[in-house]
Amino acid sequence: MFQKILIANRGEIALRVVRAAREMGIATVAVHSTADADAMHVRMADESVCIGPPPSPHSYLSVPAIMSACEITGAEAIHPGYGFLSENAQFVQIVEDHGLTFIGPTAEHIRIMGDKITAKDTMKALGVPCVPGSEGGVATLDEAKRLGAEMGYPVIIKATAGGGGRGMKVASSAAEMEKAFMTARAEGKAAFGNDEVYIEKYLQKPRHIEIQVFGDGKGRAVHLGERDCSLQRRHQKVFEEAPGPAISAEERARIGKVCADAVARINYTGAGTIEFLYEDGAFYFIEMNTRLQVEHPVTEAIFGVDLVREQIRVASGLPMSFEQDDLTINGHAIEVRINAEKLPDFRPCPGRITQYHAPGGLGVRIDSALYDGYTIPPYYDSLIGKLIVHGRDRPEALARLNRALGELIVDGVDTTVPLFHALLQEDDVQSGAYNIHWLEKWLDRALAAD
Repeated sequence: MFQKILIANRGEIALRVVRAAREMGIATVAVHSTADADAMHVRMADESVCIGPPPSPHSYLSVPAIMSACEITGAEAIHPGYGFLSENAQFVQIVEDHGLTFIGPTAEHIRIMGDKITAKDTMKALGVPCVPGSEGGVATLDEAKRLGAEMGYPVIIKATAGGGGRGMKVASSAAEMEKAFMTARAEGKAAFGNDEVYIEKYLQKPRHIEIQVFGDGKGRAVHLGERDCSLQRRHQKVFEEAPGPAISAEERARIGKVCADAVARINYTGAGTIEFLYEDGAFYFIEMNTRLQVEHPVTEAIFGVDLVREQIRVASGLPMSFEQDDLTINGHAIEVRINAEKLPDFRPCPGRITQYHAPGGLGVRIDSALYDGYTIPPYYDSLIGKLIVHGRDRPEALARLNRALGELIVDGVDTTVPLFHALLQEDDVQSGAYNIHWLEKWLDRALAAD
């Protein structure tokens, strides 16, 4: 087992890793920018190293700075959290070349799954169902129009190297294809330095279902059920739950086995998430995230496992501490993402926290690095906390979420808490009858009413 690990991240996920490591008796090193000198993960870790100024390219994305921090502290392994360098294959290769351990999958697997066309081809070969679409990149507008006519509109054009909703445009008809195609290419080039795109059939009312998988890198893998992440704004998840309210036990077992078998066959290491669109009883692969997900706590809640602890164990060479037959769903869990944003336009709202009170009680967990007097810097993502609730069933989890939201106090900045108060009053949310387009339409109606 490792004696010391470095956490190449910040905020709530860095703090989450610190806590897991401390329970395992492992010392931790926090890295931070000058803007995060007073951050909670820096205070809680055993050691800390300043790695640069606030802009991420000069700190949290600076590979030389992070590797130097490992060298001066004697850290044996690096946990990347999510975001930043967590899915950067070149970084993983550098870590391995320096004789250190990356707590996550191999550089090869990150590279394969980081290119959406390669990922889709790989998954198709492994027996994972995929959305009908182009066999590879689409280079010309004429080819795009031909494919659109063959598949039938609407279609979605996606940047090969895209993510976070960027480089994705829908064409509802042949007349819209040119603008959607050129815009997707331009966004891909601007955001990722790659203007290659591919085209898929655009499903009308799908749900976003993702399967949590975990592998030991030696041909063994399990699945930990699904999460429903269909409530999204601009392709960004805001509300996640497990198990999915629209998925049957039979469907869960079937698609879970397909996913576990697929990652076992490629000797995948650690935590991963295979994401699908789900419509009319069919699953369609869209991408695989080769890292821990923001919403991993809902899976932990219903299975009673610590995924971060398991990541560290497997990376150190130990076997997984559970097998598929050990994993039984207990109850229902929901997570909402608390962002420092001003409604209704969701503008980032950094600033000083004048008062903070975390909710508590049975079945309530909050993952946050906030504290009274903390100043949220303007340089990073606006996520400031995740509120997770667990109940015996979905109605109890919803009631517990409503209660916990009422207890949460974050003064000094605007947050998205009012959004969740409003959503919990909606019949479709109470019944689970929503899809990936539901929240956008609801927000449009709310703005029109104002």
